[in-house]
Amino acid sequence: MDHGPAAELGQDNASDIKARIGLILFVIYGLVYLGFVALNTLSPKIMSESSLFGLNLAVVYGFGLIVLPIVMGLIYNAVCARYEKRLNTEGKDTP
Repeated sequence: MDHGPAAELGQDNASDIKARIGLILFVIYGLVYLGFVALNTLSPKIMSESSLFGLNLAVVYGFGLIVLPIVMGLIYNAVCARYEKRLNTEGKDTP
């Protein structure tokens, strides 16, 4: 007894731009993470210095590495939803 998907899936005209946006965000996060690794490797004493709210830079940077992908995911979702709506409904009669 087979059943198909709950919704009919068609061609996604926005898939190319969504992939490009995803790659751009991945590279941005990779560069931020590379900065974290570079600081720890090349100048670890900087990471122990006090920065925001009396916390050392390692803790602040670490929390940033946790929060950044969440924010990037929300941005990705909002931008991609806009592109999907525009590119997947062009030429269709919408009421």
